[in-house]
Amino acid sequence: MPRDPRFDVLFEPVRIGPKTARNRFFQVPHASGMTNAAPHVRAAFRATKAEGGWAVVSTGACSVHPSSDDSPFPCATLWDEADVRAHAVMTEAVHAEGALAAIELWHGGAAAVNRTTRHPPLSPSGVPWMATHVGFMSSARPKVMDGADIRDLIRWHAEAAVRAERAGFDILYVYAGMGYLPYQFLMSDYNHRTDAYGGPMRNRVRLVEELIDAVREATRGRTAVALRISLQELRARPSESAPSEAHEVIGYLKDAPDLCDVKMDYSATDCAASRYTPEGSHEPVVDFVKTLTDRPVVGVGRFTSPDTMVSMIRRGVLDLIGGARPSIADPFLPRKIEEGRVEDIRECIGCNLCISSWHDGTWVRCTQNPTAGEEWRRGWHPERVARDGRGRVLVVGGGPAGLEAALTLGRRGFEVALADRARAFGGRLAWESSLPGLNQWHRVVDYRLGQLARMPNVALFPESDLAPEDVAEFGGDHVVIATGARWLARLCGANELPAGPLEAPRVYTPDDLAAGALPEGPVAVFDYDNYYLGSAIAEHLAGRGRAVSYITTAGAAAAWGFMTNEQPLVHQSFARRGIALRTLQIVTGFDGETLRLAQIFSGEETRIGARSLVIVGYRAPGSTLHDALAPAARPGSLHLTGDARAPGAVVHAVYQGHRTARELGLAEAEIVLRRDAPFAPRDVPLPEVAE
Repeated sequence: MPRDPRFDVLFEPVRIGPKTARNRFFQVPHASGMTNAAPHVRAAFRATKAEGGWAVVSTGACSVHPSSDDSPFPCATLWDEADVRAHAVMTEAVHAEGALAAIELWHGGAAAVNRTTRHPPLSPSGVPWMATHVGFMSSARPKVMDGADIRDLIRWHAEAAVRAERAGFDILYVYAGMGYLPYQFLMSDYNHRTDAYGGPMRNRVRLVEELIDAVREATRGRTAVALRISLQELRARPSESAPSEAHEVIGYLKDAPDLCDVKMDYSATDCAASRYTPEGSHEPVVDFVKTLTDRPVVGVGRFTSPDTMVSMIRRGVLDLIGGARPSIADPFLPRKIEEGRVEDIRECIGCNLCISSWHDGTWVRCTQNPTAGEEWRRGWHPERVARDGRGRVLVVGGGPAGLEAALTLGRRGFEVALADRARAFGGRLAWESSLPGLNQWHRVVDYRLGQLARMPNVALFPESDLAPEDVAEFGGDHVVIATGARWLARLCGANELPAGPLEAPRVYTPDDLAAGALPEGPVAVFDYDNYYLGSAIAEHLAGRGRAVSYITTAGAAAAWGFMTNEQPLVHQSFARRGIALRTLQIVTGFDGETLRLAQIFSGEETRIGARSLVIVGYRAPGSTLHDALAPAARPGSLHLTGDARAPGAVVHAVYQGHRTARELGLAEAEIVLRRDAPFAPRDVPLPEVAE
């Protein structure tokens, strides 16, 4: 099918210094968790995006020197020859698919406390980067950089640029954003210097200029040089010579790089969850940049709509459509637009499980794309599945795991029947996506139902509550049970383990609310699940006019939401909605009128009034249908998957459903699982760059 001519502008080539991008789709630098310790995993992950049509494919932050060590968070490096070899695996794979390869040269300054290398952190003026989350905290404080340190920093970037070119990179980034060292020089909060690098903005911008010049000179202009800069705080600060300090900085730097990559300052706004932030949210901060420079500008905004992308180009906001999360959710997004298959785009839902992977110190995960990170290790491709299925499969349960299992089994060629007791497919997401801010999560259901509806070998059976005899009568070769988990009304002890059930009037679980219950107010929500659902339920009930108190065992609302950038936005939402917040508390009793609480460490008791209690804490796996079928099942013909097997977030359910479907019917010897390993330093000749 030919592409819609409205989208032709997206496929125009763009000149970036000495390089040319084949279209306007630019996978900007983003964390993947795949460091130099897993070079083949990283290469396959990035190369899949190049295959999918992204014209530029970038690394994440890549340290230029051991004084910028982000451990225990995944940290790529470009320190020596072993690192050159590791990155060359990625650039060769990206080039083979016709894309340019970009590398984000990075020094964290005071934000990198060098836990492994034990270098003192560096800072323009010794101002520490004060983290509010324990994973980022450190008792180390930075060293004030002297002139020699500044010269070293410039030299480290130049040396890293030489290594980057030898590794095959086409575009080299100077990173002046997100609180890292060049950004710290730009900001008066961090930069109290009185020399040529401090004071007025003209001096504070000097280091960034010199880094750009050093990188360009190190490669003799053969590579393009990009500037990645955060503008959120600068845009909010007045300037005596320009509309804002952001305008002033871009005015000084407008001719320095070959490309401007513009972004926000903080992870919670730069990589904001869809729960609180719409597509294109960066525009009010970055929209001025193209009015000041003739260099191409790339930016992000969780773009999934081709119409929005075209609007960004036509209105002169951006020259290149940056993608991080959308490129993970669907590496083939550009190709699908180009081939007129917009309806096949697997749209990012903005849940931010991808960024949680970095916080967890592991390879990237994606709710929409269960193959992310598994391209090399398991040989999974996001668009291709071997057509090796033979026989009939009954999938019971139409939630995230069941839908993904049915889709993948259908693509393998099995005859698939998907049954669910509800009238509408979606499982847990049928209700959860109706909660405040979670409507885009229904894309998990919409994409899969849209694909299944066009598959002649898949039949859908809603409103089908199957008993064991119904399954036996179906007579398929395989049965997959994906009937989900159950929330239980169990309290939590001081050791944060689930305690016994609570017998009291008007006690509810999320399952009760999903079935239509509306608790009487005032209502307390006791959340020891500590991800999104407890806070979303509190917002939902406040929106229905209930006075709500949110109680949690953790030190903040939606504590695990720090991992997905939701936590600060949850607190802001609670303040707007008037939701009372009680942290580090457990519920010890409830009689329908009074809720008894205890401080989780000291045991100090308090009481508050409440007519209803919603407990969001413990989910029980299992399936009575699976248990009834198991004694008579042939080995390998009965499979339990998704939340019914092991409750988790939607990402875990989708992954389990996909893996079950990929491996169904295969012998253990046929299942691919490879282990990657880093390159050891060794003297292996590499191609020399001509002088």
